Amino acid sequence: MQGRLIRISGLCGITAPIFGFSSIFIAIYYSPWFRWTENALSDLGVEGFSSLVFNSGLVFSGFLLLVFSMSLNHLLPEGLLSRIGQALFFFASVDLCLIGIFSETFGVLHFYVSVLFFTLLPLSLILMGVRLVKSSLYKRLGFIALLSSVLAIGIWLPTWVGVAIPEFISALMGSMWCIGAGYYLIKIDSE
Repeated sequence: MQGRLIRISGLCGITAPIFGFSSIFIAIYYSPWFRWTENALSDLGVEGFSSLVFNSGLVFSGFLLLVFSMSLNHLLPEGLLSRIGQALFFFASVDLCLIGIFSETFGVLHFYVSVLFFTLLPLSLILMGVRLVKSSLYKRLGFIALLSSVLAIGIWLPTWVGVAIPEFISALMGSMWCIGAGYYLIKIDSE
């Protein structure tokens, strides 16, 4: 039974980014006014059909990542950094759900859950990455986590008129790690 749960968790880590980015691109398709350089991705979640697709996509992707986060302890070495990193990733997943639930129409609440997501995600990757690199297993996954976190943070350093580009790249960096970790969880189960 535990092996099946680990496999399901790994599949959730792989499918969450695919589902999330698909919902973003579908919402963009139905929003001809959207401009990458002028808007935030969350602008897609305000009104019309695109808001339904965008917000429900974030909530569902966040839920999949919650399931995924529950099995990360099977990849991570024992230790405080691993546990804190896993907990931060869990809370980042909750925040992704909250971004979809509390759209921009909720004002400052949306801003806070969004900033928290884009802060917790790279922090969790840094902690888990450091722990994985120091271990004998899954060093490659640790390097991916560290590289992803550096890029996810670094993209915010320039000044942006709209924040859709740094939001997208940050999420893409975290997604690369999720897909890799999901693959390893499935592989653990088959060993």
